[in-house]
Amino acid sequence: MTIKAHLLAAATRFIALLLMPIACCRAPGRARFVACQWALGLRFPAEDLSGLAPATLAAFTHARAEAFWRDGQLIGLTSGHRDAAEQYRIFTEEVRRTGSVLRARRRVLPPDESSHVRGLALDVRPAEGARWLEQFGARYGLYRVYDNEWWHFEYRTAQPPRLPHPGAAQGYWYWNSPGEYPQ
Repeated sequence: MTIKAHLLAAATRFIALLLMPIACCRAPGRARFVACQWALGLRFPAEDLSGLAPATLAAFTHARAEAFWRDGQLIGLTSGHRDAAEQYRIFTEEVRRTGSVLRARRRVLPPDESSHVRGLALDVRPAEGARWLEQFGARYGLYRVYDNEWWHFEYRTAQPPRLPHPGAAQGYWYWNSPGEYPQ
């Protein structure tokens, strides 16, 4: 963690502590949780939690509150729910960039297969937060599902198998030996 990241984390914890009296008034019995969410909202102002499935939202907010208070770890959301049009745009951009649907599927899935569209997927930051979530996220049903995406977690009721990349879920990875992908 960089010095800047340490300073931002310390400032966020300090802000959460300052917000505790207000949180105690607004949410007795849940003040630590509420103060944490407010402080992280200030730290990560661009994150958008809307559109997440209710179970995904609850799992994420409770996991990051535990990370924050127990271990001093900040976890922000880079991307959560995406509507089908946005997911399609991201997928088609990746097809153009890589020159292949199969190559694109190693990084992004079409809307009908994406857990982001269903509100079950979370792309998190920073890397330290993702490491915390990988270690402790199962307590909340949050699992890292792809080897090639350290930031991507999904809400599941049972631990899924870890796949090498998103397209592997449909069997696209087996056509060639490991490390080789079809054109």
